[in-house]
Amino acid sequence: MPPHRQVAVFSVEELLGDMDAAGVDGAVLHPPGWDPDGNQVALDAARRFPERLAILGHFALDRPDRLDVLNTWKQQPGMLGLRFALLQPDQQAWWTDGTLEWLWPAAERAQVPIALLAGDHLAEVASAAERYPGLKLIIDHLGRTGRAKDEAAFTNLSELLAIARFPNVALKATGAPSYSSQPYPYHNIQGILHQMFDAFGPHRMFWGTDITRMPCSWRQCVTLFTEELDFLSEEDKRLVMGDALRAWLDWE
Repeated sequence: MPPHRQVAVFSVEELLGDMDAAGVDGAVLHPPGWDPDGNQVALDAARRFPERLAILGHFALDRPDRLDVLNTWKQQPGMLGLRFALLQPDQQAWWTDGTLEWLWPAAERAQVPIALLAGDHLAEVASAAERYPGLKLIIDHLGRTGRAKDEAAFTNLSELLAIARFPNVALKATGAPSYSSQPYPYHNIQGILHQMFDAFGPHRMFWGTDITRMPCSWRQCVTLFTEELDFLSEEDKRLVMGDALRAWLDWE
């Protein structure tokens, strides 16, 4: 069964309606890497609703004109940075075969933040963060990998917490409900979220959903953080639920 909800069409109007129902003011879109038109769909949506939508997009990292593309990337209205999943077998090899080595310094120079599905490659993220301290990196999905749940989903927790020592690395708390087999409010992972928050702090831990594969409503994805995590102060919630990400991405 596909991990994401399968629909033939999903309009920006439907998206905004779902956001309104959930109490979500703004969203950062991640066009899927498998859709060659994904960036353009997201750009069209962000142009129409710049006060609600922004984008972390992608491009083929092995294309010949990659440096030119990167250097002009943020000139696209609504485009705030990059996001790569690198899930294909040949792309997985890029982490260690040198293919990505051009990207880190180039993105640092161009001031382009990069979000990464990097749970299996935290050592490589740490290396890039240390070598390029001006490069903003975001680890997606709490640093999880695969479809494991509960304790099995957090086997690399100590490595993830250690990477928080780099001030240019942030953690995106997307997908939290999907990593628990318990019902809402997912008590068995709340302590783990607390550890992550203590390590990264409110300025570098960003709430999010990955809503099309969540086992709960979008509203419950919100209230898990705003109502159930008693270690978050009101100021923490303001930052974690949006202000910190806006600052990290320079989203006006």
